[in-house]
Amino acid sequence: MPLTPELAARRKADRATLIARRLAAPAADHARWSSAIEAELRAALGAIAGWTVGFCWPFQAEFDARPFVRDLRRRGSRAALPVVVGKGQPLHFHEWWPGVAMVNGVYDVPIPDGTARLAPDLLLIPAVGIGSAGDRLGYGGGFFDRTLAASTPRPVAIALAFELSRLPTTEPQAHDVLMDLVVTESGIEVAAGGRLVRVDAAAAAARVAEIAAERGLPQRSNAMPKVS
Repeated sequence: MPLTPELAARRKADRATLIARRLAAPAADHARWSSAIEAELRAALGAIAGWTVGFCWPFQAEFDARPFVRDLRRRGSRAALPVVVGKGQPLHFHEWWPGVAMVNGVYDVPIPDGTARLAPDLLLIPAVGIGSAGDRLGYGGGFFDRTLAASTPRPVAIALAFELSRLPTTEPQAHDVLMDLVVTESGIEVAAGGRLVRVDAAAAAARVAEIAAERGLPQRSNAMPKVS
C-alpha cells in the first residue's frame, strides 16, 4: 500500500531534520560516537569471519563502516557495496576491497567497477532515523526494504545510527522491514516483540547466529580468498 500523503510528508520532514542534525554534529563528537560503534561491532561480530558482508559507502556524515569491514576481510570475510540498478528494484551487491576500481553511482556515491555480484549474509545498513521497534527511516527510495523482502535467504539486517537519530516511531507500513539489530554509540539492541532490547556483545553474537540458523543462511568457511 502506498504511503499516505500525510505520512510521506512527516517522513520527509523527519528525514530533513535528522540529516541536518547529523551534519551539524561536532567533528569530535562524530569521531567519538563512531569509535564506540566500531568497538561494539568488533565485540559482537568478530566471529563472523567467512561471511559475505554488505555495507554502504559513508554518505552525509554517516558512520563509516570501512575500517571494520577491512578488518573482517583480513579475517576471511568478503565485502560488497550496494548498486542501484533501477527505480523500484532491489539492490545488487558487488564485491569491494581496498584499492578496487570505483565509479560514481546514484547520488555520486562510489561503487565497485565491474566486480563480481555477491549475495550478502549480513547487511550493515545506515539509518537516517530509528524507531523504537527497530523500524528504520532511510533516504526515501525503499531500496533496502525491497532488497530484504526479495532476498532468499534474507540476510541479517543490522542498522547503524547515532543516538541523535532516534524517533518514537517511523510509523512502519506493511512493506517496511524491521531491522534485526540496531547499533549506536550507546550499545547494541535486538528487535524482539515489537520493541528494541539492549543486550551485551555476547548476547548480540548469539542472536546473530540464531537468526542465521532460523533463515537457513549458509555456513561459511573461514578459508575465503583474501585481498589486501
